[in-house]
Amino acid sequence: MATARKSNSDSSTSTSLLRRVREHDAGAWQRLVDLYGPLVFYWGRRSGLRPPDAADVMQDVFAAVHGAIGRFERDPHGGTFRGWLWTIARNKIHDHFRRAAGQAAAAGGTDAARRLDQVPESWDDESADPRDRGALSGLYRRALEFVRSEFEERTWQAFWRSVVEDEPAAEIAADLGISANAVRQYKSRVLRRLRQELGDLDG
Repeated sequence: MATARKSNSDSSTSTSLLRRVREHDAGAWQRLVDLYGPLVFYWGRRSGLRPPDAADVMQDVFAAVHGAIGRFERDPHGGTFRGWLWTIARNKIHDHFRRAAGQAAAAGGTDAARRLDQVPESWDDESADPRDRGALSGLYRRALEFVRSEFEERTWQAFWRSVVEDEPAAEIAADLGISANAVRQYKSRVLRRLRQELGDLDG
């Protein structure tokens, strides 16, 4: 029975995380927060917020996401859920620094205003800062942990060895007793499911 359930998931018919969130699935919402919460917190810290303030901003961000998720539409020209989330996070970070700048101005300080100017317009996944790449790697690891149980062991091994360990498809195929084409199909299947989990696909 367990194998049959995994086989169904292997067909890549799993409903996307964002679709389930839009349908008010409480479990999906919690998974979204668990998946992206650490990244939003990192964005706050990276922008100069103290940990308590970054936690407050994270709560504000997800409150805004909850109210607007029904209006999110993935841009077919490359826009992603992560990019949309950064736009919301950036606005909330700006709100925080504006409030702090107003308070600081009354007290004669300028640090909050300076930090406000340093918050980037967009968040580039190809940033030269290794901390940014590390934060994104953490996001991918969490997503992989969430979807791991949906796949049969052979499918997962084909994906993992191909993508993570960068082994040749022919070598993987020989070890697993499948064709090289099957290795590529399994790899594509898991990657598609990963993109669904990250909100970068609609179905």
